[in-house]
Amino acid sequence: MLKISKPTALHRRSFIKMAVGAPMLPLGSAGFTALCNSPSLLAAETASNFKSAEFISMEAPSLANPEAMAATTVGSMLEITSQNGNKKTYKLAYEPFFITGDMVPDGKGGKILAGGYVDIQNRPIMDNSVLGKERQFFSDCPDGMSLLKLEKANIKGVKGNTVFAVVQFEYTNANQGKQKMYGVLPSQIAVLTLNQDRANGKLTLVKYTPVDTSSAQGLWITCGASLSPWNTHLSSEEYEPDAPFAHENARFKAFSKNLYGNETSANPYNYGHLPEVTVNPDGTGTLVKHYCLGRISHELVEVMPDRRTVLMGDDYTNSGLFLFIADKEADLSSGTLYVAKLGQGFSLDPQDEGTKLSWIKLGHASSDEIKKLAMTLKPSDIMTVLKTDPNDDTFTKIYYDGIANWVKLKPGMEKAAAFLETHRYAYLMGGSMGFSKMEGTTANLKDKVAYFALQNIQDSMIKGGKGWNAQGMVELDKPLIAGAVMTSKLEGNQRDQSDSIIKSNWVPSQLSALLVGKDIAPDELGNLADPNTISNPDNLKFSEKLRTLFIGEDSGTHINNFIWAYNVDTKKLSRIASMPSGAEATGLSVVDNLNGWTYITANFQHPGDWIAKLHAKVKPTLDPLIQKNYKDGFGAAVGYITAIPAAIKVS
Repeated sequence: MLKISKPTALHRRSFIKMAVGAPMLPLGSAGFTALCNSPSLLAAETASNFKSAEFISMEAPSLANPEAMAATTVGSMLEITSQNGNKKTYKLAYEPFFITGDMVPDGKGGKILAGGYVDIQNRPIMDNSVLGKERQFFSDCPDGMSLLKLEKANIKGVKGNTVFAVVQFEYTNANQGKQKMYGVLPSQIAVLTLNQDRANGKLTLVKYTPVDTSSAQGLWITCGASLSPWNTHLSSEEYEPDAPFAHENARFKAFSKNLYGNETSANPYNYGHLPEVTVNPDGTGTLVKHYCLGRISHELVEVMPDRRTVLMGDDYTNSGLFLFIADKEADLSSGTLYVAKLGQGFSLDPQDEGTKLSWIKLGHASSDEIKKLAMTLKPSDIMTVLKTDPNDDTFTKIYYDGIANWVKLKPGMEKAAAFLETHRYAYLMGGSMGFSKMEGTTANLKDKVAYFALQNIQDSMIKGGKGWNAQGMVELDKPLIAGAVMTSKLEGNQRDQSDSIIKSNWVPSQLSALLVGKDIAPDELGNLADPNTISNPDNLKFSEKLRTLFIGEDSGTHINNFIWAYNVDTKKLSRIASMPSGAEATGLSVVDNLNGWTYITANFQHPGDWIAKLHAKVKPTLDPLIQKNYKDGFGAAVGYITAIPAAIKVS
């Protein structure tokens, strides 16, 4: 299924002879040792020889090669420049660990269904939608992934180095009867035990171990993820159930029935938090859910080097920028939650300085105390929420997910509201809740800069649009569906609204545009945004060693979603991978040094999820290929971007 374009003659002449082996991104070998600080792997040059790395862009696939549009296609290259000016260019490729729905090793001599769904008692959840084809549900939507190692791991079947990946499965797009299934199955997480070949860095799946989520009341719509500085997987639960109205929400009732066997057992206040997975040396995973980072639409978070400051996006309409400062290093079980307030001058012009950010303290709490409140309080105990104007001045009009609400906080319920009704309370406290789909976050630590993905710029960001309000401090004249990547300086000595010091040197202090998409009239393929630049950015990850910001798309405007590499020094944007048409790019992460090798993980979701306006011209040609490649459209890949051939030694 993998289609790789041929290098140009110029780049082909620059290739060197390399040992034949399995593909691997070779940043740990001789000329790359500066990237991974692993002098033991030197073959010819010293660590000081490396100067810079640059990705060489691939073309967007076209209908001249429909197979490339219907698969994960990598035609990009990586160029390394040494201190003496020599350049070496290496071809990149994609290597999947599995396609969801595969039967993969369970480490016990048997097989297990990759991405399979289970209920609160770890029993398979069955898809009975087509008579005679009953089977266990499995996800076609793998998302956030972390790659890591443990010093004392020793697992049977691993012949090289033991490496682990944690991967989460956000949802499944449809059942066999083609009925949409978004959000009605409890999300799953698994630990992958991988064999890392010591000679060439190739990763091979040894065993797949589901993580038991029952102690966390199951998981709700796990999206992006990040690796914490203390080597744990930080998951997410986005689009938190609207608790005051959950009893009338068909999706949440179906979720409860699939998880617990009935429509009423699931408590909405148990979802919308931040789960954390610790990998154990035997390849199992232990899950805890943190209730004190705000009940928001967590997309993916980034923890700063102080091991206390957490930057958080919020994938929602009427969303905000949130900040959490933990009480203790490497411990997210208690801390202080803040929401940003924007100043004047929000702009999508990268030449503008941007708008100043100030921070409003919402509250301090421990996870245990908020979990106890979640288990004991009803929504009506915390605040009264109405969707029609009561004509009562004791109520405040706010906007929640694009809809006007009138709310009144109950006396003494400030802490409960801050952590269980975070969106509404942040608005009441004066936060700028005006973004639409503020998604992934990442940080450039050397330059002390953060990056935020605004997937769509519409609705609550457009004056007069759905959910727009002046308090959001964003007053754009027209939407930009293609979205943008925003950036912010990270600084210390910041103070909250009560003039109290915020105890962190990593606080975003302003917000400005870095990369902006471009909406277009439909081109010959049907693209609704310029295919030669970013559109609908979602996952963001930054590599300190490569000085590169990686951007994964979740686009309803590109025929194929892409992964981009943006060099923050040269300002060059390069397309490095293309997902199957109709699929979202997910699971993006970068590990600069894992036993001397560098990896870029990449998954995709729901191939062939056609949008009529976007895919009308390509669907007749591509749909049969998608069906063939990915289990009739029910499968999706979990894997990583590599370089081929392997075992590179720079002479």
